[in-house]
Amino acid sequence: MTLDLLIERATQYEEKTVAVAAADDVEVIEAVIEALRLRIANFFLYGDKEQILSILREKAPELVKSEKIKIFHTNSSASAAEHAVKAIKLNEANVLMKGNVPTATILKSVLNKDYGLRTGNVLSHISVFEVAGYDRFTIVTDAAMNINPDLDTKIQIINNSVKLAKSIGIETPRVAVIAAVEVVNPSMPATMDAAILTQMNRRGQIKDCIIDGPFGLDNAISLEAARQKKINSEVAGRADILLVPTIEVGNTLYKSLVYFAGARVGAIIAGAKVPIVLTSRADSAESKVYSLALAICSVCK
Repeated sequence: MTLDLLIERATQYEEKTVAVAAADDVEVIEAVIEALRLRIANFFLYGDKEQILSILREKAPELVKSEKIKIFHTNSSASAAEHAVKAIKLNEANVLMKGNVPTATILKSVLNKDYGLRTGNVLSHISVFEVAGYDRFTIVTDAAMNINPDLDTKIQIINNSVKLAKSIGIETPRVAVIAAVEVVNPSMPATMDAAILTQMNRRGQIKDCIIDGPFGLDNAISLEAARQKKINSEVAGRADILLVPTIEVGNTLYKSLVYFAGARVGAIIAGAKVPIVLTSRADSAESKVYSLALAICSVCK
């Protein structure tokens, strides 16, 4: 599995539209241009119209009059977020993308009681990594949304990630519940949650996946590490999804994979009415495009 194949999969679906909040940003427009080149989606661009057009004229003048792009002028990033979310609510667009707007601002619109995209589910961040030398995607959750999730929140995070995994071709995802050790220790809440989640899965309370844990990271992803510790499990050494105990663990793992391992990544926020591409300015244009492809695949599953 590769993220390039994910892009190919995204192009095979009926064309979808991405609503971009505050698209008046060079990095965002570069990602939009590349996504259009790859035929991943069409775009509604909300923000300062003249600035958006100026960037387009410089980067891809042939797209200024393209039917694949519609530009809507807004006077502020908050207004851009509101209009982009309303386009989703009115079924005019299928995916929401964060542009040059604070995360808190776009989430305020997403969670608005009158026009937002609430479903009653927990919103969670899901990252899909392609790591060199590894024969499968590594899905990490949650690295950016839920700070210290309790057991109920972890169940919803698992459900969000399993749904996404199935949309990209992983029929029965293996979920490893990560902790510092692979034995249950009453003094370590992450291991207790892992044991409960494993048992809930075995009893059919959490479906469409195989859950086991607690696991250290090594025996979740390495068969050899699992053998050395004599761990007998369908998940050990072959996990598809790594459920981390806290945002600090997830965020550190995310950045370690990118900066130390040179991994490629796409990421979305799941749990709203539609997937949200919520990348940061530090993310590469390539990562933004992979995130768009991931969002399209998840909405077209």
